[in-house]
Amino acid sequence: MRLTRPLLTLCAALCGAWASAQTQAVIGKLAEAAVPTAVYSTPSRASRVLLSLQPNQRLVIRYLERGDWNLVPLKSGKVGYIPATDVYDLPYTVYLKPHARNRPSSSRGGLVTEATGSPLVDYALKFQGTPYEWGGNDLVNGIDCSGFVKQVMKGTIGYNLPRTAAEQALVGIPIHRLEDLRPGDRLYFRMRSETKISHTGIYMGNWRFVHSSHGKGGVSTDTLTKASWRNMLVAARR
Repeated sequence: MRLTRPLLTLCAALCGAWASAQTQAVIGKLAEAAVPTAVYSTPSRASRVLLSLQPNQRLVIRYLERGDWNLVPLKSGKVGYIPATDVYDLPYTVYLKPHARNRPSSSRGGLVTEATGSPLVDYALKFQGTPYEWGGNDLVNGIDCSGFVKQVMKGTIGYNLPRTAAEQALVGIPIHRLEDLRPGDRLYFRMRSETKISHTGIYMGNWRFVHSSHGKGGVSTDTLTKASWRNMLVAARR
């Protein structure tokens, strides 16, 4: 089972000519339409429609300060606008060229190797029962999901991940199939009510993972055999 759908032709069309004219390495963020929507000529639904989109079609976006609209680079070299509520952010940054800083060498086996994966899981399980605390970073007194993954990674392999789940999902080697997961891989979920990644945990093996869950009151284990979790899983990193 694949974690992500193949990129649609739309994404390539949006990236191509526009990217060649840019000097910045980062083009934008990958996203997909959540509902039938459109790219408009100005940040207003009353403006001219430049491109119509169906659910699950992918595109590249750039964030605007106003927050309720995203900028969309177009094939023509111009830009359009799409309502922020009409798209889901995906955990991928689109670059003009491959960016070595964000692509760990395969010879390293990712941030976590087969040798370090099981000890990392063992360490994480020591903190079962730690209460959930939003924004918390304390593995004993209170921690949230991304803080838990961050502190476990730092405490075992010494790697300092970003603070939020959405940022963490950009780091490491992507795993595209459930069958390829191994202990120590990081799982990233988009909750039903969210438009971006908002939850994370550490894969233990045998379809189970450990995480700091608000719903369970703290650090506990769960399983991807539950359709609810499996359907919200949108990315995995090693």
